[in-house]
This record gives sequence, structure tokens and C-alpha cells, in this order.
Amino acid sequence: MNIDQIFKNNQAWVNEKLGNDPDYFKNLSNGQNPEILYIGCSDSRVTAEEIMGVKPGEVFVMRNISNMVSNLDLSAMSVIDYAVSILKVNHIVICGHYGCGGVKAAMQSKDLGILNPWLRNIRDVYRLHREELNTIDDEENKYRRLVELNVQEQCVNVIKTADVQIAMRQGRLDVHGWVMDMASGKLIDLKIDFEKVLEGIMEIYHLDKDEIDLK
Repeated sequence: MNIDQIFKNNQAWVNEKLGNDPDYFKNLSNGQNPEILYIGCSDSRVTAEEIMGVKPGEVFVMRNISNMVSNLDLSAMSVIDYAVSILKVNHIVICGHYGCGGVKAAMQSKDLGILNPWLRNIRDVYRLHREELNTIDDEENKYRRLVELNVQEQCVNVIKTADVQIAMRQGRLDVHGWVMDMASGKLIDLKIDFEKVLEGIMEIYHLDKDEIDLK
């Protein structure tokens, strides 16, 4: 890619926005009020705003390899805290995608250097669901299912955080698990039954299903 072309593209974008609304950037600079926190994969093919068809200022975005939410990741915890406590988002979306290189790498018994600690989180997802995954003979289907289960576990990790629990108790926040199908470009709502998924860990993470709306 020609770097200079990026600046030409930017100027064309600026001209287009100003042509439609002379105050576009003035209004944009006044602040943000997004309703959604989107946590997705860093894969260059999965651009959050474009696949959702949203405008600047409508979605607060965090992306990393394989859309992970780790309590040891200060960046992720800070993003969630800011989005929920300061921006007061109404939805948190964890969006994975079929064809995820991080998930595929985690399925392989290879030493990947600095990536090892990060991918270990995905291998833990495999460990938690190995009984189901080991019944799937086709490797591609197993890979796709691990993508889905990874999204589910990252949603659980989000719900474990204090900020999210408080917001859910107040009835002002929902968590969603999605997958993008790279072959079709479509977003798929996994429709995760969080009440069922969290049933066995409520006591451990001090979640009260009578107080938290898990729909």
C-alpha cells in the first residue's frame, strides 16, 4: 500500500463529510456517546464499524488477537471500566470470526514465542470444552466451534468484572456474543444462554441471578 495514498483518501473523506454537513467535524469533536462497546479481533479483515454499518462516535472499540478478555490485561480492564462506568454503554459485544488465525494457532502444538502466553487463554477454552470438541471429527468444524466457544468464554469473562455486574444489576447493560462469517460477511448472533452458562459459577464469582438480568 502506498502510504501517501492514505492521506489522499483521508482528504477525500474529509471533503465528502464536509460536503454533506459543514459542521460534521465540529459536532464530532464535542464528545462521544456510544451505546455499544465492541471487543473484536485485530484481524485486518474484520473492521468493526464497517461490518456493523455504524458511524464514528456510535461504537467504542477494542481489538486484540482473537478478541480476548483477560483480567490480567490492564488495557482490556480499563476499556471495560471506561465504557461501562464513564460512557455508560448499554451493550457489550464480543465478536469473533471464523477463520481466526489466533484460534487456529492455539489448536496447534507449536512453540510460538511471545504469543504462547496469549494463546494459552484460548487453549484454556479448549480444555474447558474438550469433551464437546473431541466429539467433532472434522477439523474445520472443530475449529469453527472453538471460535464460538471462545466468544462465549470471553463474554463470561466480561460478566465476571465488577463494573459489568453493577451495570447489569441496574438493568442498563446487556452482553452479546457474535461471530462474523468471513465467507459470507454476515454477523451471527450466537444467542448464548448466559443463565445456563453461568449457572455453575454463580457462587464462585458472586453473581446473583436474581439481581442480574442475563437475557
